[in-house]
Formats: sequence, C-alpha cells, structure tokens
Amino acid sequence: MPRAAGPPSGSGHERGVRWPRGRALVSVFAILLCGGRGQRLGLAAGKALAPLAGRPLFAWSLDTLQTCSVVDGIVVVGPREALQAELARCGLSSQRVVGWPEGGPRRQDSVARGLEALPEECTVVVVHDCARALASRALVARVVADALAYGAAIAAVPVTDTLKRGRLEFVEDTVPRAELWSAQTPQVFRRDWLVAAHRQARREATDDAALVESLGHRVRLTPGETFNCKITTLEDLELAEAWLTRGSVRR
Repeated sequence: MPRAAGPPSGSGHERGVRWPRGRALVSVFAILLCGGRGQRLGLAAGKALAPLAGRPLFAWSLDTLQTCSVVDGIVVVGPREALQAELARCGLSSQRVVGWPEGGPRRQDSVARGLEALPEECTVVVVHDCARALASRALVARVVADALAYGAAIAAVPVTDTLKRGRLEFVEDTVPRAELWSAQTPQVFRRDWLVAAHRQARREATDDAALVESLGHRVRLTPGETFNCKITTLEDLELAEAWLTRGSVRR
C-alpha cells in the first residue's frame, strides 16, 4: 500500500530526505536475488534451491517479503522455471510476485535486471539476497523506515571479532574495529538513487550500498540481526536448520 514520503514522526539527525517533486506517496517493492551456483553447498542445482527445513532456501525470504506489511510487491531474479516448480511442489504461493527476470552473470547485473522489471509506481526498492533466509519481517520494516527517512539504509551489525590485516600468511597489523560494521541485506534505497548508481557504476561492487555511496549519498546503518547470516556452506545450512527446528528464529 502506498505510504507518505519523508521521515516518520519524531526527531533524528539529517532526517527529511528530499523526494522528487510531486511524489506525495511512496510505494515499496523488493528485488529478491536468487542466483548463486551452490558449489560450496555441494549442490548441482543453484543455491536458491537448497533444502532448508522442508522448503527451498529462497522460499523463506519470499515468504518474509510477501507477508511484510511494508512491501507492496516483489520481483524475483533467478531461474524462473526452476523456482516456480519448487514453489508448486511445496504448495507455496507467489501471489505478490510481479516479475521473474533471469539473473545476470554478476550480482550487479542481476540487480539491474530486477530494477528493469519493477513497476512504474515503485519509488523505494528493497534488495535482499535469498542466502539470508532468516531475516525477519521486523528487520525489513526497520530498514524501510530508515530509508524513508534518509533515502538509503542497510541492515548491518557491529564487527565483534578482532581483525588482522595480513600478507603472505603473516599479520601486518591489527585493524581497529570500533567503527566497523558487517553489512547484511535487506538494503533499501530510493529507486532513483539506485537506478542512477547502477547506470553510473564504474567498478564492480559487492553490494548496492557501495554503488549508492559512490554517488555521494549517505547510507544509514540499521541494526541487523544475529540470525540473519549468509548461508554459503553446508555448515551454514545445517546451523540455520537447527535454529529453525528449535524455534530460535523470530520471523
């Protein structure tokens, strides 16, 4: 459902992002990235189809986005036929999906294809990796709220490990961690900012925030979730399954 543009009630630094003239309402759509070859999971099929607690991996994120009240619709980027077949096999819905573009050779290309598939009325874009299958609806809503206030926001958690910079397998120095954050998804942006960032991208970036930052926009850090880890290896998949089985994850 379209909602008012601009900051929510209350105070905060640098609130009040300027929205394009004539945009009294905003409409939020998500791009769900379902690429990845799944080699580190030992799968012949793509990572998105990895089994997790009785569902394909991507279906967890799709369900979260479809049942999140702040998301108006979803574009799923990936192997359409395989993804739809898995949803049908599991009896799962895709009623709020508005597009199924194929992914590109790089993550950046897949996001660009997702942007092209968004409906005209979309003004705010949520980008989410299906590998972060345990992100909660509450997290999505918090990042969207910050993006409405600041124009761009990402889920992130403070770094807790001691970080070392190394060379030839020896420590060169210790990196101060006080101001370091580990980026997650969802990442949420004004559509016009994200489209411009992709059009003007001069380098490959590992996330969309880096592209938006390169245009001079500030990106808000929204506190993420411990369970919102990226499922990359078989051990990650087993840990996520254990969390779901024990009911540790609030969705």
